[in-house]
Amino acid sequence: MLEVYGHGGDVESAALRYGLAPGQFTDFSANINPLGPPPGMLEALRAALPEIIRYPDPGHRALLALLAERHGIQQKAICIGNGAAEIMALILLALAPGKVGVVQPCFSEYETLSRQFGAEVHAVYGTAERDYRAEPTQIVQLIASSDLVFLGQPNNPNGVQYEVEQLRQLAKAAERHKTYLVFDEAFIDFIPAERRQSLLPELETYPHVIFVRSMTKFYAIPGLRLGYGIAHPHMVAAMRSKQVTWSVNILALRAGEFSLHAGSEYEAATITAIAAEREYLRAELVRLGCEVTPGEANYLLLKLPEPWAAGSMQEALGRRGVLVRSCAMYPGLGESHIRVAVKDRGANVILIREMEQVIGGGQG
Repeated sequence: MLEVYGHGGDVESAALRYGLAPGQFTDFSANINPLGPPPGMLEALRAALPEIIRYPDPGHRALLALLAERHGIQQKAICIGNGAAEIMALILLALAPGKVGVVQPCFSEYETLSRQFGAEVHAVYGTAERDYRAEPTQIVQLIASSDLVFLGQPNNPNGVQYEVEQLRQLAKAAERHKTYLVFDEAFIDFIPAERRQSLLPELETYPHVIFVRSMTKFYAIPGLRLGYGIAHPHMVAAMRSKQVTWSVNILALRAGEFSLHAGSEYEAATITAIAAEREYLRAELVRLGCEVTPGEANYLLLKLPEPWAAGSMQEALGRRGVLVRSCAMYPGLGESHIRVAVKDRGANVILIREMEQVIGGGQG
């Protein structure tokens, strides 16, 4: 398998395996905005290069002010980190939970980080009939028996959301049981605003709810690493107390500031492009015999037609310069599940063409 380090986007491992240069792959294993960074960002970063001779602002003040304005919240309710993964680590360090609950299938870092910091991990499972969502009553039971619960919204790898009334049910359970509930909203920006299911506007109502956001996916800056958490100020203060000074570099901060100044045109263009290309990919993958989960984010979970397994498809496509994410190792999924990013039309046509040739060749 290609996921040597547990994640997609590892073009270096692919290059060693398949004998191609990292830049020669069409990478569907990482879910990054196909439009690339907002127009003008690269020029702005070049202009900022002389700033690397000094330390970044340890208080992240300029970006904090912009994020607070964007969300209409206090700056002290925001913690900026070196990607969403650092925010998750800071939550675990601040709370030191003994028992962590996860809703499988889900982002592997929930369990990996929790175990790294000494927690027991318990799970409930979504079902294919519910597009791999779990029953809310199951999640409530998980909340009751855990110190902290992670829930993807939309979830990775299936890209589905829970309805906001269900989220309220879970948040109320978290308050009753004094359990912290983390909504990972790393991909929510790819969903049209009117379709986003989030309790963020109700932040003040739920002191035990924490939101995790990523800027690396939507603004296409994964190499810089930038994310943030939103929670009640006492929780944010606890997270910041565990943060390594200068964990967010100065170019990442500048990229975040530029992104929030980029304007609504880029954001609207991204959402429109993702919706159109996701539907194109879904229809073409169904035509090839795949079962596709109706996700709303910038990736699709699919079950390959028999006799194909995720590993053999990943290998066959990798030799052709196309990378996909095997989901065979996700608890709650099967050997034939893969995830593909939604990219631009040219790249999506390449994926469908190569998959069609591989499936037609019958190498499963």
